[in-house]
Amino acid sequence: MDNKTLFDLHGKTALVTGASRGIGAATAHLLASYGAHVVVSSRKRESCEEVVAAIRADGGKASACAAHIGEVASIDALFSQLSSAGRVPDILVNNAATNPYFGPMLDMDLTAFDKTVEVNIRGYFYTSVKAARAMRERGGAIVNVASVNGRRAAPGQGVYSLTKAAILSMTEGFAKELARYKIRVNAVLPGLTDTKFAGALTQNPELLQQLLRAIPLGRIAQPDEIAPMIVFLCSPAASYITGAIFAVDGGYLA
Repeated sequence: MDNKTLFDLHGKTALVTGASRGIGAATAHLLASYGAHVVVSSRKRESCEEVVAAIRADGGKASACAAHIGEVASIDALFSQLSSAGRVPDILVNNAATNPYFGPMLDMDLTAFDKTVEVNIRGYFYTSVKAARAMRERGGAIVNVASVNGRRAAPGQGVYSLTKAAILSMTEGFAKELARYKIRVNAVLPGLTDTKFAGALTQNPELLQQLLRAIPLGRIAQPDEIAPMIVFLCSPAASYITGAIFAVDGGYLA
């Protein structure tokens, strides 16, 4: 393989869910910098449009498609929009997630449980199914953004952690089934990252210091430190990698 084409994504369409901020936005920017047309998706269209504008300002290609990954009808509508626009995805980054509850699992109500499962498991599953059906004639890449919590459940985040563990099993299952279609499926496990999503942890000084003691590098990550692994797995450079799970966690799981 020519070294100049290892990360070349020109002519590819990449759908990134939960891309209005944090790791999703950083990934969208980086995919665009390597030539992909990025479909920026999250619940609020105006937030997607802001990311699209920033990508275009840097010379990249992007468009916005709002969708709620916790709702099956919204996922169907998203792929209908892509089809109508001639944007069959070559790449899917499942990144949209939710964690509406922090506390003991014994005290978690079923409404919060259902919401967590609907987005973090069913949303990833159904979005992957829709994307893979579109990709199977020509191949593609799916990257699931999970969490180190999928390997090591975190206190106060028991159900969130179990959904992330399910994503890892889902990744391996899809990788085996979709390899025949030349669709690669991998997962990335971000450690503690400086995002709004993790704000309940990073903005609590006492809790943050406790968490940092468990991270050998002694600091939290920035979103643009997680994005390169995701983009690598989407690229030709990862052409022989499928069913793999990569931690980007400052050594937390070591």
